[in-house]
Amino acid sequence: MTTHATLPRHGARRTRAPARHPHHAIGWALPLVLGVIVGFWAFFIRRDGGETTGGLIWLGVASGAAFAVLSFLLGRVQGRLPVEVRAAAYGAVTAIVIGYLFSLHHHTVLASTALGLGVGAGVTAYAYYLFYTRSE
Repeated sequence: MTTHATLPRHGARRTRAPARHPHHAIGWALPLVLGVIVGFWAFFIRRDGGETTGGLIWLGVASGAAFAVLSFLLGRVQGRLPVEVRAAAYGAVTAIVIGYLFSLHHHTVLASTALGLGVGAGVTAYAYYLFYTRSE
């Protein structure tokens, strides 16, 4: 009878270290940078060459923080989502932020929704293709 060197011995107890998932800097840095960009973008759109007010600053901070948190949470759960749902989530986040930023230009709700849905549909299709071709 042949034995293999890696078989556990009888009576020997193997303990495994708990599985740790390292948190890379990109996991929090990318949402933070994107949130800062969206915040400044929202601030400068509403400012429209006028004076800077506290309300505009809070608009930029709130917009950037909301997008950063949403991006961070999507990045944390994306590995547990099926390909279709993950692509739809990226499309939805993109549609929301594009529609919101477009609405800050004083466009109608219908125009903002149409642009957001159009861009979101394109991002969903591209993300699905990207995730499907790279899945296991």
